[in-house]
Amino acid sequence: MRSPATTLSRTTAFAEVPAALLVTVPEAARALRVGRTKVYELIERGALQSVKIDGSRRVVAASLEAYVALLISQIR
Repeated sequence: MRSPATTLSRTTAFAEVPAALLVTVPEAARALRVGRTKVYELIERGALQSVKIDGSRRVVAASLEAYVALLISQIR
């Protein structure tokens, strides 16, 4: 069994980690409940912002929230 001090330090360490600013394409797809191809389509048409870090594509997490807000605003 772990000591309370070990548990506390791990909890504290996680509390200091900020929410992800960038997510992978598969993570973005899971968040939106769509396929990876759809995420790439949304990136291509500018609905989602993304960056490349070396050869890895990352989606800006804030753009996921903005996209969903846009979809919701179009309901009315």
